Amino acid sequence: MCPVLDETAISAAFAQPDNDGTFAGAYGEYLHSLGARRPAIIFAFPPKAAGTFLRSAAIEAVNGQLVRIVHAQGGRDAQPYLPILLSYYLGGLSESTLVTHVHMQALPANRRFLEAFDLRPVIMLRPIADMLASYWDMLESDQAARQDGLNCTIPEGFLEFSRERKANYLIDIFGPWYAGYFATWLEYAREQPDRVCVLNYGEFLRDPTETLSVALQHAGVPRSQDACRRAIEAVWNERGLHRFNRGTQGRGSSYFSWRHIDHLARMLDHYGIPASEFTYLLKTSSKPA
Repeated sequence: MCPVLDETAISAAFAQPDNDGTFAGAYGEYLHSLGARRPAIIFAFPPKAAGTFLRSAAIEAVNGQLVRIVHAQGGRDAQPYLPILLSYYLGGLSESTLVTHVHMQALPANRRFLEAFDLRPVIMLRPIADMLASYWDMLESDQAARQDGLNCTIPEGFLEFSRERKANYLIDIFGPWYAGYFATWLEYAREQPDRVCVLNYGEFLRDPTETLSVALQHAGVPRSQDACRRAIEAVWNERGLHRFNRGTQGRGSSYFSWRHIDHLARMLDHYGIPASEFTYLLKTSSKPA
């Protein structure tokens, strides 16, 4: 299906925003009007926070269409690609609701892009060490994952690293991205609480149906509890296909030492993250050996 691109749409596709990503004036008004035409569900989760699982459940619940809204992942965190959104809002991608899962920080240009279309993203809080433990497992078991880092490249010899060196690598290289992710999104959520929906991984494990319901309500495509429950059940039966690893809280304590956790704490401390969120992001089930 090809979108009908009028002169305004074509001009908008080539429009360059301000330095901070703001689309000002007539183009900004045009993009905002497009965003009002139909909803879109944006899971802007960090890696290993059940994003693939929940976006699959959302697709099931709303009969949606998975869309990659970035030009190319290419080993970096996501930045939305304007022509994809133009095509979607003009009917060129699918008649179904767009559902996407992007590892995206809430940096200024990304915030202004979301605001241009009045998009309302959903994020997930999960202890960083637990996510890095899951990422570690993925790197060891999935060759494709080792080809696509997160603002980094994975060393060819990663599998031969000692356990201590692997732990250091995950903390030193991936830890700063996770710290920046939470710093930018939590700040954005404090500034615009109606725009950013903040989910909690522990609550997701206790009641995934309610978590999905909250996300869909926030995105403007509410579904009944029964519809959300059926969607969760359908995806749960195929969770291995959706990179749902173990879903265990506190597992980072068996991968990382207190020295590693202290390093993460220093990263987060630079950003002045509120105490309750700061504590949760560093939470482990027991003291590591």
